Amino acid sequence: MKKSNLILGAALCVAALVSTGCEKKGGDTSAAKKDASKNLVVWSFTDELEGMINNYYKPAHPDMTVEYSMTPTDQFPNKLDPVLQSGSGTPDVFALENAFVRKYIESDLLLPLDDVYEEVKGKMADYPMKIGSYNGHVYGMAWQVCPGALFYRRSLAKAYLGTDDPAEVQKYVANLEKFVETAKLLKEKSNGKCDIVSSSGDMFMPYKGARKQPWVVNDKLVIDPAMEQFMDMCKTLHDENLDGRVGQWSEGWFAGMKGTLKDEKGNPVEVFCYLLPTWGLHYVLKQNSPDTAGDWAMCAGPANYYWGGTWIAAYKNTKNPNAAKEMIKYLATDDTFLTAYAKSSGDTVGNLNVQNALKDSFSDPYLAGQNHYKEFCEMAKGIDGSLIQGTDQQIEALFNEATAAYANGEKTKEQALKDFKDQVSSTMGY
Repeated sequence: MKKSNLILGAALCVAALVSTGCEKKGGDTSAAKKDASKNLVVWSFTDELEGMINNYYKPAHPDMTVEYSMTPTDQFPNKLDPVLQSGSGTPDVFALENAFVRKYIESDLLLPLDDVYEEVKGKMADYPMKIGSYNGHVYGMAWQVCPGALFYRRSLAKAYLGTDDPAEVQKYVANLEKFVETAKLLKEKSNGKCDIVSSSGDMFMPYKGARKQPWVVNDKLVIDPAMEQFMDMCKTLHDENLDGRVGQWSEGWFAGMKGTLKDEKGNPVEVFCYLLPTWGLHYVLKQNSPDTAGDWAMCAGPANYYWGGTWIAAYKNTKNPNAAKEMIKYLATDDTFLTAYAKSSGDTVGNLNVQNALKDSFSDPYLAGQNHYKEFCEMAKGIDGSLIQGTDQQIEALFNEATAAYANGEKTKEQALKDFKDQVSSTMGY
């Protein structure tokens, strides 16, 4: 999945709207509305959706026309919020990125998709549906799953671990504790040349995936033990010089993929692995380090996690509710479409029928022939979508600031955590 490399700003709180009396009397009345036209206005932050509509949806729905508008990811919420809140100039259907999807799912501004879900629930992956649901209703559906994995250099695994076999390498990174142990082992075996990651930030998603509790429980901030472990890991990697000390998406981060990263003294640094999701293989590794093709392999890594994804939703007062639902149903669930799309794009779709039909036939030369698709389908089963909340993005931005201050020696862990709690309390009330 194509992702923006921008760090999104804190999510805006969606203003609560007072429902009209007619909507309250008989529950949701959207499904009973008649479509006003055969035209759908669609907004997105990704050209992926545009390609899916032009190449698949339109040929399958020749009676429909689509007005498509794309806005960069970091600007998209600022464009969408005012029109949803005012009800003027709204799109019928729109895409929602993982970073802000729950903000809208929890907003009471979206069209319920319960009837669509009832038709397809037996074939849909679990975690995206949980993320797209709130208070017993489904408001958003995703065409894909984005489980994360650990991508490592085969040559470095052979040199320092004695094997490049994914099953054997997985034993060295089987959990969060083993990961740190292996970081030290790689440094020792390489005489200081090999860092396990170029950036400790790569580990945030796996640690987040290892949580048992969400950030907010009963309107109170909760810091899951896994997140404190993340802070400790970042401190250890920094103090013992076990990572490349570059930021994610920086020039140095990409240099590590290519084998050209250097330390502050100009000495070459070997980077063992990158923690990336499905789209990271196609749009990060392949695009930025094509010359290393065949020297990569993939294993599950230390924790089940996901990163990214796109959900499709509709405005609750759209004048074309039936067509909006049909578009979402087609793009997120249709067997024939998703089979063709998965074959052409390599995207790991969320339709289990399609997964099961395709997962044994994939082989990627970039991974020296490894079947990544089958592995991704299995990894997606272990992801808990119930921990995702609309306030995550804002809280996590503050938490990562606290973690960086601790890892870099600017604050003690206790002070960093106190400041984090105070910031959340003062800005968000938790």
